[in-house]
Amino acid sequence: MGDFNLTVILDAIRRTSGGLSRVELAQIVGLSPQTISNISRRLLDQNLIVEAGKEGSGPGKPRTILRLNPGGMYALGVHLDPAVTTLVVLDLVGAVVRHSRIKTPGGNDPSAVIATIAAEIDQLVADSGVDRSRIAGLGVAAPGPIDLDNGTVVDPPLLPGWDRVELRDALARATGYSVLVDKDVTSAAVAETWAGGPSGAGSFVFMYMGTGIGCGIVLNDEVVRGTSGNAGEIGHIIVDPDGPPCDCGQRGCVKSSCIPQVLVAEAEAAGILEGSRARTAAEIQQSFSELCARAYAGDERAAAILDKSAVLVARAVSVVTNTLDVERVVFGGPFWTCLSQRYLELVPPLLDANSAARLIHPIEVVGTGVGEDVGAIGAASLVLEHTLAPRAQRLLLES
Repeated sequence: MGDFNLTVILDAIRRTSGGLSRVELAQIVGLSPQTISNISRRLLDQNLIVEAGKEGSGPGKPRTILRLNPGGMYALGVHLDPAVTTLVVLDLVGAVVRHSRIKTPGGNDPSAVIATIAAEIDQLVADSGVDRSRIAGLGVAAPGPIDLDNGTVVDPPLLPGWDRVELRDALARATGYSVLVDKDVTSAAVAETWAGGPSGAGSFVFMYMGTGIGCGIVLNDEVVRGTSGNAGEIGHIIVDPDGPPCDCGQRGCVKSSCIPQVLVAEAEAAGILEGSRARTAAEIQQSFSELCARAYAGDERAAAILDKSAVLVARAVSVVTNTLDVERVVFGGPFWTCLSQRYLELVPPLLDANSAARLIHPIEVVGTGVGEDVGAIGAASLVLEHTLAPRAQRLLLES
């Protein structure tokens, strides 16, 4: 119970940019002043918070403000993408201390990729100057589906040879760190709650625009993972009944109608892009960037492809938001920068028109507050969340 209260207090301090006094903490979390004082002392002794001056202009003793200590704890994050692997060192307040990006090694040998990531992690930590003893662990954001309990990647798209790869244990052996593995879409949602600012509060879905499209789910400030850790798989929501056939046997699924690979193939078939159909993740990324550049340069046919994708994605988002009754949709991921201008113009009115609760509350549509490295930052945030965030499960385990 004491550890749960500690995480509640730490979380309250974390969510207030200016810090909180002990009196304010008691009012917010509902614990006694003595309990607040005792736990604050523990957090100070552990270097997780600092006393950051005094405030108060009225009668009475000025109040000492408590804030997170950025250097009190660090976490490492890796976003494994079929095209590019991104790595970060994150401090306790969610700021990036060091960052690197490498091309994901090709071929069908996961062990070679894992060895490359481990070497890059060692170099990243050395370059950061961070004390290794203050690193709480390593988080990895990987394409789904995953086996969350076993830290296993299960046949992700565009990563041939990665069926049932025990990524968590392999990286733990290679690096010496405690390792957590989660889906990239879930990791992105965690990043938003930890480092996204106002867009990461309350109940929202994170629409992850990557090689595939998925959504991370946060309800009442708690990330929802589902029974096996694979919540948010929306690839088979039908958004266009007359659309292309999908490998599931239906037509017009998100997976067969909206993802970058499909849009690139459509542009190539229409003669907007040259060359044969892109197959590797790197080729898809390059061709998709070219498609977006043509659309924003005034190519009406390219713009029409992006606009149609926004309409179809909005239909899928509507299904999710109506099911979960959230207050916000946050877009992000590797392909979001290319899409943001058109999507932020087109998606909000479409979402509002299809909202079952539009007469009760609006649904805000925003881009991520974390930036383009949301996957890697989310991976590092997994470690901070696991270590420090209050969770109902933690309370049950300690009862």
